[in-house]
Amino acid sequence: MDKEITRRLFLRGSLFATAAFCLGCEGRSAEAKTESWHREARFYEKRAEGRVNCRLCFRKCVIRQGGRGFCRNRENRDGILYSLVYGRPAALQLDPIEKEPMFHNLPGTTILCTGTASCNFRCKFCHNWHLSQRTFEELEPYSRKMSPEDIVDRVIKREAGLSFTYNEPTVFFEFMYDIARLGREKGLNTIFHTNGGMQAEPMKALLLQMKGVTVDLKGFTADYYKDVSFASMTPVLNTLKLIKQEGKWLEIVNLLVPTLNDDMKLIHEMCVWIRENLGPEVPVHFSRFFPAYKMKHLPPTPVKTLEKARKTAIAEGIKFVYIGNVPGHKYNSTFCPECGKKIISRIHFSVRSVKLKNGRCKYCNYPVPGIWDL
Repeated sequence: MDKEITRRLFLRGSLFATAAFCLGCEGRSAEAKTESWHREARFYEKRAEGRVNCRLCFRKCVIRQGGRGFCRNRENRDGILYSLVYGRPAALQLDPIEKEPMFHNLPGTTILCTGTASCNFRCKFCHNWHLSQRTFEELEPYSRKMSPEDIVDRVIKREAGLSFTYNEPTVFFEFMYDIARLGREKGLNTIFHTNGGMQAEPMKALLLQMKGVTVDLKGFTADYYKDVSFASMTPVLNTLKLIKQEGKWLEIVNLLVPTLNDDMKLIHEMCVWIRENLGPEVPVHFSRFFPAYKMKHLPPTPVKTLEKARKTAIAEGIKFVYIGNVPGHKYNSTFCPECGKKIISRIHFSVRSVKLKNGRCKYCNYPVPGIWDL
């Protein structure tokens, strides 16, 4: 994409960036700049010969001097691991909380979403690839310098909550943590949307600052994670259990990609796992795929497939199951599992009415799980 075209897109509020660029665990851009607001990373160990072992995500990258981890955001400088994106958001936007999606947390409220460059996954279907598959250097012309205090002040002025999304928040952990900590101290709603690949120790530390988490459960086979996301499923399942154990509000998104992860047998197995390991009241969002990035050859997910997936989940005892990316669909709204009446009416990301009283169904008094006030 031409740089001038990219500049215009950003000025119009687009999240588009320049062409894809990939670095491996030992790679480093020849154009790397050192004047960024780099910050010493957390969760790493020093090794022999100046190498460091990053302990932030499941990859556990061992990085030589001058090299970067798989996420491209953490660099070894003379045996010290630094975050290159601290204080440098490449995306900052006010969104409805429903867009995460998060449906059982202060419905109808607004969140300020923060994102940076890069990711620790390589999902072939990523619709935010303009951020997630870019390096810090590629997005530096479009990012801005903002401290955690700057972002929290902006949120307070707009009477919003805080969210960390667009690219994978794990890869800007230190920046996210400091913003969330300040936000929690100010009584703000703090949430993040993650692929679930973070290690247990940093995840526990982060959850202390958070109210809720949306996790992408991208599929339910190891091969799917490996082939489509160049990642691993087991760490994600462990993260889901950890979030539940720590008592934080959790919602799950499963993007159904035609021919790849839309087999109803696997969806059935996934729903059984969710019910048995996380409980039947964790909301599950089946989201419609649209052609993007390296999967433009596939068609959009048929709505009937999403509806079959929802029926499968309901049959397995999941109480709150949604269909996403289908504006106007009936099951974008929340229905009481006891009396069957619509208790939160939505059209896409817009909340039209909430029929809850003190977190209970207005019609039958059924306790609906979620965060209904701060």
